[in-house]
Formats: sequence, C-alpha cells, structure tokens
Amino acid sequence: MIQKCKQFLKEIRKTMASSEKSACPINLALEVFGDRWSLLIVRDMMFAGKRHFREFLQSEEGISSNILAERLNKLVEYGVLSKADDPSHKQKAVYSLTPTGIDLLPVVTQIGIWGRKYRPVTEESAAPSVALEKGGAALQKKMQAELRKTHLGSH
Repeated sequence: MIQKCKQFLKEIRKTMASSEKSACPINLALEVFGDRWSLLIVRDMMFAGKRHFREFLQSEEGISSNILAERLNKLVEYGVLSKADDPSHKQKAVYSLTPTGIDLLPVVTQIGIWGRKYRPVTEESAAPSVALEKGGAALQKKMQAELRKTHLGSH
C-alpha cells in the first residue's frame, strides 16, 4: 500500500512538473515585455516622453488602438506602468513608468545598440543608441534619475 502511494505521488509530481511553465528568468521576463508593441511603448515613454493613449497611437510603427489598449493594460497589470487620471483633462489617462519600468532602460538601450549594429538604420534613428553606448552606465544612471523625477516625482 505504501509503495502504491509513493508511486502515485511520483506520478502527480511528474505531471505537475511537465505542465508548469518555464521558470527561466528570460522566459518570465519575455512574458511581460517580449512582444514588439510592449517594448515600443516603453521606448516611447523613455525617449519621446509619451504618456497618453493618443500619443502612442501617433508612433510611426502604427499600432492599432485595440492592440495599444491591450498592451497598456498588460504593462499596468505587470507593474511596468501605472495609470492615473490626467489632472488636466478628466477623460484622459496618463501613464507613468514604475521603478520596474525604469529598470528596463538598460535592456532597451542594449536592444537599440544591437539593432544599430545588425539592422539597416538611418543616422538619425541610430543617434540615441550611439549616445547611450558612448555614455555607458553613467549616462543610463542619469537618464534613470530623470525618468524617476518625471514618472515618480523622485529626485
């Protein structure tokens, strides 16, 4: 009887382990921001100062309103962004980067550097990644401090 119970528990554990998602940190991170649109929203907040729904719609990549709404909600749900009523217009929402979102700056920076190195870019579109690569960690820390001031009200 004890042997049968041990075998049964072993089978349950095996089934549970095979049905769980990967606990790999890269996989878990990609579940949050691994689609094209989520990182472009974060990029626009960091480098273009966009904070409102309509501003994101005007990005040159042309995100549709339904996809934008879904991605903004997902980023808020995962704690990358926060959403509040815009004090200047009660029917508008203003989105802010959270500390978790601000911590994505080095990731976005490295993706930009990689894109500049391996994809056809213009001099104009490559300029931010050139500056960030030259400025290194010191420039990123300065930018993160500015993002904290803008999005969190921190100094």
